[in-house]
Amino acid sequence: MTTQTRQERAERSSRPSRPEVRVVPPPAQLADDLVLDIRELSVQYGYGENAVQALKGVSLQLGRGEILGLAGESGCGKSTLAYAATRLLPPPGVITGGEVHFRAVDGQEHELLSLSDNELRAVRWSDLAIVFQGAMNSLNPVYRISRQILDAIQVHRPTWSSKQRQDRAKELMQLVGIPAERLRAFPHQLSGGMRQRVMIAMALALEPQILIMDEPTTALDVVMQRQIVEQIVQLRDRMGFSVIFITHDVSLLIEIADRIAIMYAGEIIEQGPAEELYRRPRHPYTRGLLKSFPPLKGPKTELTGIPGSPPDLANLPTGCKFHPRCPFAMEKCVTVEPVLQISPAKPEPGRTVACWLHEDEALLPQELAR
Repeated sequence: MTTQTRQERAERSSRPSRPEVRVVPPPAQLADDLVLDIRELSVQYGYGENAVQALKGVSLQLGRGEILGLAGESGCGKSTLAYAATRLLPPPGVITGGEVHFRAVDGQEHELLSLSDNELRAVRWSDLAIVFQGAMNSLNPVYRISRQILDAIQVHRPTWSSKQRQDRAKELMQLVGIPAERLRAFPHQLSGGMRQRVMIAMALALEPQILIMDEPTTALDVVMQRQIVEQIVQLRDRMGFSVIFITHDVSLLIEIADRIAIMYAGEIIEQGPAEELYRRPRHPYTRGLLKSFPPLKGPKTELTGIPGSPPDLANLPTGCKFHPRCPFAMEKCVTVEPVLQISPAKPEPGRTVACWLHEDEALLPQELAR
């Protein structure tokens, strides 16, 4: 074993098992500089009486240059929201209502759900790109990496010469920290982390304004997760694009995101600045998610998690969808559904929560009243 290898292993073993909290500046006024505005988006799977409501009137805004985290348990609607907003939702998924407005740098606005197929193809990859969860499933195993990057560039930049496309492909590989020589490699010849970096390079090929990342680090080890996260932040700072980062790991979002939106049963139930949401969660579900991973510092604490299982979307409970699992549920929670709003009991700019406990400060348990 060489000295360099020992040093590298020592550095890796000394790294924390979860990202530390990163203090981020407050986002710009979203109303002044929106790049994406999702309004009352609803999606169902299936048709007729057997249709299942996967999204119910979800509204979400993304500021220019902002990293927005989207978190929640599996099946809560995170990926459905991303695919529906970009019109990549596979059958039997059906968009039943809502609008998705994209605003370009020049101020021109497009309603993505009403664009023709040709207009949508022009927007995708050029203005809006997606990094999917499984890089090995997204990359074609029989083509070299170079061909897959060059094909995407050629489709959207047909006037570029072969040399321009080759130079751009090499630049992209270097941008994500991979030697340009690996362009000749096949996907199976790259590690999981390198394949994910290739997907990021392909998504950034045409310098889009929005990058949607659907759990891009789920299958990677913790060290590689951290490297990918750090690289995304560096690229955002360098290129100025906006990011929607989807994951079930709230601890990962605390480091990378400017704002976090929490989803449950196809709805957003809380959102706010990342650090504020981490230090003072308002919804019992958010608190449960944060209690599901260990703190990096301080005394040892018992991991409590969230009792029960997510609800069946085909048979949702009445009132608040979280009330069967909520330790603070009241009678009103069982019958009346709360709306997403600024907490009347603890009003804070930029923070919203859907919970009846916040109707009156006297109802707030100590855990949610900090």
